[in-house]
Amino acid sequence: MKRRSFLTSAGVGVAASTLAAPAIAQSQPEIRWRLASSFPKSLDTIYGGADTIAHRVAAATDGKFQIRPFASGEIVPGLQVLDAVQNGTVECGHTASYYYVGKDPTFTFDATVPFGLNARQQNAWIYNGGGMALLREFFQGYGVVNFPAGNTGVQMGGWFRKEIKTVEDLKGLKFRIGGFAGQVLAKLGTVPQQIAGGDIYPSLEKGTIDAAEWIGPYDDEKLGFNKVAKYYYYPGWWEGGLNVSLYVNQQQWEQLPKTYQAILEAACFEANLTMNAKYDAENPAALRRLVAGGAQLKPFPREVMEACYKAAFELYDETAKSNPKFAKIFEPWKKFREEEYLWFRVGESSFDNFVFTAGAKRG
Repeated sequence: MKRRSFLTSAGVGVAASTLAAPAIAQSQPEIRWRLASSFPKSLDTIYGGADTIAHRVAAATDGKFQIRPFASGEIVPGLQVLDAVQNGTVECGHTASYYYVGKDPTFTFDATVPFGLNARQQNAWIYNGGGMALLREFFQGYGVVNFPAGNTGVQMGGWFRKEIKTVEDLKGLKFRIGGFAGQVLAKLGTVPQQIAGGDIYPSLEKGTIDAAEWIGPYDDEKLGFNKVAKYYYYPGWWEGGLNVSLYVNQQQWEQLPKTYQAILEAACFEANLTMNAKYDAENPAALRRLVAGGAQLKPFPREVMEACYKAAFELYDETAKSNPKFAKIFEPWKKFREEEYLWFRVGESSFDNFVFTAGAKRG
């Protein structure tokens, strides 16, 4: 009797446990959000960060929390995502913060700073170096909660119709370049143009611009820049590691159940990791194909790099003097950068330089 009683009780317990998970899921509300992306669907890696977030959130909530991504131009133009999130046109957006330096140059710290941090260093600063608290305080003024949600890694220097041999060659050059880097180059006489990704090719093809940068070989090949400009320069000193962000409307974020908040944050972590990993995996073969197809791969001359570096830090000092919000982030960011560089010179750079050289010798 006792044995039968125990088995019956155990059976009830098992049945109850099998019902518990769906019952908990059923207790959560059904939420439908729209996400405006700054990127075209054809660029599966950078646009794909939004898909990663949407799929993970849906899977982790048993479909209760759905986020539907829309490509650049489907709801709002790619460079108006911040406005759309801020005014509630959409609940969230996937974008690069340096698109909005015209509103305030402080946005650049959430994306990338010319001659600044690489992808790992950017993550270190945001997650563990005090960057997140500084950025959240800044974004609060726009009614937005920001999350790192992708990183391209270091980028290429772009496609040019003519060779860049001296600093003089930058003067009068109409160059599609995003973010704060355009203001750096303007100090050297370049005419920066901020154009969304999907509109770059026709502008370069028609001669509206003389040069263009986007991300790197994998995306550049998809966009076909090699068909209209043959000189492919490196490195993209303005983007050592572009952080791509998820913007969430502040009110919408506060209304989310805590469980959904945690799931969304974890999904952004995943998007941050997988975007960087995919670019690192896809860029080598794409670069080989571009060069085999006739692209002329060239490094920026030392003279040009040094002139740009000097102009960049002159601009930062000037901006910090006139913009308290910029200065509040710039000073601790600069200190963190100096410490990171010290460590990377000792550890990462010495390792990389040796194995890259040794590997090249071995063929």
